[in-house]
Amino acid sequence: MIRVLAIAALLLGMVPSGVQASEGGGGLINLDRSIVIQAINFLLLLVILGKLLYKPLLAKMEERTQAIRKSLEEAQAARAEAQRERDEHASKLQAAYAEAQAIRAAALKEAAEEQRRLVEGARAEAGRLVESARNEMAQEVTRARQALRQEVVDLAITAAERLIRKSLRDEDHRRIVQDAIGRVDKVS
Repeated sequence: MIRVLAIAALLLGMVPSGVQASEGGGGLINLDRSIVIQAINFLLLLVILGKLLYKPLLAKMEERTQAIRKSLEEAQAARAEAQRERDEHASKLQAAYAEAQAIRAAALKEAAEEQRRLVEGARAEAGRLVESARNEMAQEVTRARQALRQEVVDLAITAAERLIRKSLRDEDHRRIVQDAIGRVDKVS
C-alpha cells in the first residue's frame, strides 16, 4: 500500500508541475490552493481505490491462499490415505500369499498322505490277494490229492475186487462180509 501511495504522490506531483511549466511558471512544486485540492482529491482517490479495489483484491488473495492451503491439506490427507491403503493392500497381499503357501503345503501334505495310504492299501490288497491265491491253491492241491487218493482207492478196490472175485469162493466172501459187519457193529 505504501508503494502505491508513493508512486501516486510522485505522479501527482509531476502533473501540476508539467501544467505550470507549460504556463510559464517555475519550479517543480508550487504551493498554492490547487495543491491542497489535489491532495484532497488524491486522498479521496486512495480511499475509494482502497475500498473498491484494494480490500476486495486482498480478500480475493486471502481466499485464494485459503483455497490453496485447503487443497494442499486435502492432497496431503489423500496422500496419507493412499499410503495407508497401499500398506494395507500390501499386508493383505502378503497375508494372501502366506495363506496360499499354507494351503499349498497342506495340499501337498494331504496328497502325500493319500498317496501313502493308497500305496499301503494296494500293498495290503496285493498281499491279501496273494494270500488268498495261496490258500486257494493249497485247497485245490488238497482237493486234488484227495480226489487222486479217492481215485487210487477206487482203482485199488476195483482191482482188489476183481482179484478177490477170482480167488475167493462164496464162503470166504460171506465170512469177510460177516467180519466187516461185526466190526461196524463194534464201532457203533
